[in-house]
Amino acid sequence: MATFIDIHHGMTGITADQLAAAHRADLAIEAEEHVHFKQAWADPESGTVYCLSEAPSKEAVQRIHERAGHLADEIHHVPITV
Repeated sequence: MATFIDIHHGMTGITADQLAAAHRADLAIEAEEHVHFKQAWADPESGTVYCLSEAPSKEAVQRIHERAGHLADEIHHVPITV
């Protein structure tokens, strides 16, 4: 599995509860695309949300986000971690 970080813009004012609900929506269907969302972070002031996942492809990540109702604006493969 590859590691990905995706970025969502335009979520100004997002609350911890809203972030948790969006993350749960992804988790509820992630197995259907062999994706695992590991963590999510948000900056309510800038409206930026970041998600860390393991998946077979960035397209699989986007399909889950799309079905959960929050398309990613950017998805980055992260080939090196320490």
